[in-house]
Amino acid sequence: MSRALRILFAVAVLLGGVVSLFAAENTALTRGTAITDPDLLRKLDQNSTLTISRLLSPERNADVPLTTDLMFASLPQLKEIPPAIDAELDRYIARYSATYPTETIGVGEGFDVQLFDRANLKSRDTRFVLAGIVNRMDRAYVSEESCGEIRLIYRLARFDGGPNGGKTATRLPMTLNLVMKARDPRQTDANGTPVTCAEVARRWLDNGDWQGLIGSRIPPYDAMLDRIETNIQVSVAPKSALHDFRSDYLLKVFKYDAATKTFGESTLENQIDRDRIHADDALLRDFKAWLLAPDHLREFDLGTVLIPEKFLARAAVVPTPAGLDASALQPEFGMMQGEGSGDPVFTAGDVIGALKQAAARGVDMQNVRSVAGFQRRLNDVTCAGCHQTRGIGGFHFPGVDWLADRPPNSAIVPASPHFFGDQLRRRDILVAFASGKRPDFSRGFASRPQTRGGKELAGTEYQDGWGAHCSLQDAGSGAPDKSFTSWSCANGLTCQAAAASRRIGMCFIKTR
Repeated sequence: MSRALRILFAVAVLLGGVVSLFAAENTALTRGTAITDPDLLRKLDQNSTLTISRLLSPERNADVPLTTDLMFASLPQLKEIPPAIDAELDRYIARYSATYPTETIGVGEGFDVQLFDRANLKSRDTRFVLAGIVNRMDRAYVSEESCGEIRLIYRLARFDGGPNGGKTATRLPMTLNLVMKARDPRQTDANGTPVTCAEVARRWLDNGDWQGLIGSRIPPYDAMLDRIETNIQVSVAPKSALHDFRSDYLLKVFKYDAATKTFGESTLENQIDRDRIHADDALLRDFKAWLLAPDHLREFDLGTVLIPEKFLARAAVVPTPAGLDASALQPEFGMMQGEGSGDPVFTAGDVIGALKQAAARGVDMQNVRSVAGFQRRLNDVTCAGCHQTRGIGGFHFPGVDWLADRPPNSAIVPASPHFFGDQLRRRDILVAFASGKRPDFSRGFASRPQTRGGKELAGTEYQDGWGAHCSLQDAGSGAPDKSFTSWSCANGLTCQAAAASRRIGMCFIKTR
């Protein structure tokens, strides 16, 4: 926060206006890029306008949102999701039973490792509620025809007395993202003219009617469906005499097949399958050669790389908390020498050689200018590494709890610092689309957002204010690393070590 904002925050605390203050700050950052207003989300959810069942099966014309037992049982599009999640949970339990005695793992507070209760996905007392809508047209480089994505984010909730009659609700640790294409290429406006990416961007920037944000065409939305992403807190191990606190999150992706009209298991974008690559020498050689090739290394540097599916995994388990060092973000990933266990996929020599080759070909690297920069980017282009970077637990968008009369302090902020820090870049891309220009899709590291002319982030935890991630080398603890030379702190703050990291610290007030 800037000094002025810190003063306002202190006053707001005294006056009991914390929620309003954070809501105003968040609204300013997400203007035109996301819908986080709890009152609007409640309206869109409770009148069944944007429930999952209405979007997947509009012909049902149901006035009441479906509970999870009915949703998975009656919507054929979702039939493959519950068994796939069950299989992953079984694999997770089998894997960790080798570390923890079986009798210490189970559902409920009586266990040392408390598991996600999968019965919540087959219950008549639970349903998914709309937690937010996010514009991701900044991902149009994946599919230019669809102009990127619009994500409808739902949070699992349990209602006492049933979703349609219960007066109190408890949010459960699972999100389901229904990812839709930003436009249907066949969509036209009232004059029969095809809707362009520029028009979709303008609707968001103008803060128009919500219907324009997911397309004004009459449902069904089959042509706009892309995939479903799930994130489940599969276990919690409270701190004890035997171990520190740990919580694991399971990430899965289900791609929509228009031919079968079902969501089927798919690979996670850029989630490298280390175990499978290490087990196949030919695949290992292919992967190293592919990623280190100058053209792909440039995309990797810009954050727009799309690693081929043959190198990717179908699930990821993300442990939290994680340290600030890239090598600690995925302790079992072991992609670089010195990380995890087993032989590394990349050595320092591999990276240095690839950077020299790219430079010889005239490739100007913006972010990855050192071995440490390569290591950090290798983590944050993956689903697991990104979720471990400045997340709220294992989530980047838990959403404000509009089910509660007064949102608890833990749910005042709807999203993570990584999410808010990226909003100016996303808005810049929308402005470029709206004006008919070619957007710059590049992005900085997840820990430190790109600055694109605007000063809205200056002095905040998202860029260089109190709590921001910074370069310890710039603070005098070592030779400056070219990948992090811009990671400085605002006036009055200094970069201090916040974890067992040699390179990355956090901005705090200077002490004598």
